[in-house]
Amino acid sequence: MIFLTIGTHEPFDRLVRAVDVWADQTALKHEIFAQIVSPASGAYRPKNFETVTHLPPAEYEARISQADLIVSHAGMGSILTAFTHGKPIVIMPRRGHLRETRNDHQYTTVKNLTKRPMLFVAEDETRFSTVMDQAIENIASGTPQLLSPVADKDFTDALHHFLISSTKR
Repeated sequence: MIFLTIGTHEPFDRLVRAVDVWADQTALKHEIFAQIVSPASGAYRPKNFETVTHLPPAEYEARISQADLIVSHAGMGSILTAFTHGKPIVIMPRRGHLRETRNDHQYTTVKNLTKRPMLFVAEDETRFSTVMDQAIENIASGTPQLLSPVADKDFTDALHHFLISSTKR
């Protein structure tokens, strides 16, 4: 199952439409379930998959656990959720110049995470179908890499050392 989540605050028609177009055109049909915020009047409504506007936390967690692939905006909450569950994720950033968000922080996030295993980046809707196809191909051959819920010990030791040495100056 592919789980699409766009965050809880703003609609993201560009991503919802890109998933819908891909679902319509792909040769292999996949079950897709989406959690999208209440669409504004005139917002894009997908034709090829089920959507809900809200999921209780337990059901959201269950959908994440069931998913073979997560598709999301480039919000850190969604990205970290995928990583901690060992799930591959396709992300497409909201863009400030399109008024999908206040600035391009999601685009910057994407630029800093591009080499991460099991993370597939579609910088915009023109690249989305190709990236989705690559993600689907890689799912079978990929080994989940769980992100620890706690920071790496070497990192925390280095941070501790830095903080202690900074206070002694």
